[in-house]
Amino acid sequence: MSRSHASLAALCASVFVVGTSEYLVAGMLPEVGADLQVSQGTAGQAVTVYALGVVIGGPAVTMLTARLPRKPLALGLMLLFAAGSALSALAPSFPMLLAGRLVSSLSHAAFLALALVMATSVVPAHRTGSAIATVSSGFTVATLLGVPLGSLLGNSAGWRAPFAVLTVLTLVAVALLALVLPRQQAPSGSLRDEVRVVTRRPVLLAIATTAVGFSGVAVVFTYIAPLLTRVAGFSPSAVSALLLTYGVGSFLGNLAAGKLTDRSMSATMRGVFGGLTGVLAAMPFAVAWRPTAVLAVLVMGLLATATIAPLQGLILRHAGAAPTLAVSANVGAFNLGAAAGSALGGVLVTTGALRWTGLAGAALSLTGLALTYLALPRTETASASHQAGWSLEAAPEDVSGGRVDSLGH
Repeated sequence: MSRSHASLAALCASVFVVGTSEYLVAGMLPEVGADLQVSQGTAGQAVTVYALGVVIGGPAVTMLTARLPRKPLALGLMLLFAAGSALSALAPSFPMLLAGRLVSSLSHAAFLALALVMATSVVPAHRTGSAIATVSSGFTVATLLGVPLGSLLGNSAGWRAPFAVLTVLTLVAVALLALVLPRQQAPSGSLRDEVRVVTRRPVLLAIATTAVGFSGVAVVFTYIAPLLTRVAGFSPSAVSALLLTYGVGSFLGNLAAGKLTDRSMSATMRGVFGGLTGVLAAMPFAVAWRPTAVLAVLVMGLLATATIAPLQGLILRHAGAAPTLAVSANVGAFNLGAAAGSALGGVLVTTGALRWTGLAGAALSLTGLALTYLALPRTETASASHQAGWSLEAAPEDVSGGRVDSLGH
């Protein structure tokens, strides 16, 4: 195995560990509540605190560590994550559990952003999309396998056991990263450069595209189980099988999108959002017949995470030599989109519109598609694309009309 492949594998494994933590406690709320003497609703705040830590704390940690060498920073962030997991496992009270979750969350977005940036630095420029997809697939596998297995362990051995295992796995990941990651100098850009990049109009548009577009998926997926049982008439065991298939589809769709992004970022991004808009709009009608319901779930699975590679690639294209804060903000945008979509879906379900959540999701995905035309105009030139390392795309002009250099000056 080449050094670059080993680095990508180690980063992917680390992202898997970090990704497993986010929703791990969601499957163990009864056990957490009973042990720490809080209601299940209160126990669910452990998920909320983590999400807020990712959205708010991630960019803050990224800003504070912007000038540190990349490899030591990656190891430090993983050790911080291990400390939070250990604190969660040993928490004698619910406030201490929240503290442990918050500590872990502070490293989540910062590490994921750093992992994506480091991944693109160990591969040729024309393989950037594939590198992003490879590393982010760790998060997909975490959702597919890590969270269900962690919940299963928590239900059988107590809710603290998964956090203890997570702590051990994190330390193993630290050892792998220390062994295979190449040493990289501290970024040449300053914190001011990082802030300048993240406030650039195309970057803000890309972040908005992420939040709005991904919220469309969350509107439907958050309530996919009751949709399939109450409307389509599937049994709970059949829904579990469908969700597993959905997860496999998400994994494959993410990797395929990485390959396609290497060829054409704009076509991949618009094709995915267009496909999502179509399948979400069709969902209310597809669930009326079980075969079409299965097909709709499969297609949604293939497309749900296929937005990651082109959107993160778009961020990296505009970010130049100061990408970490922008990528971290985009990671937070995925979480923000998931939270907003879940909230909107909850309102629709409360009003009795469970079947029609797909129409709201389609409207959001369509808005995301429209935003891609602002973030990545058709008027880009191929020559600038080759400068940026993308085969068919071009780096757009900044708002002043001049061509953007590596730091946006």
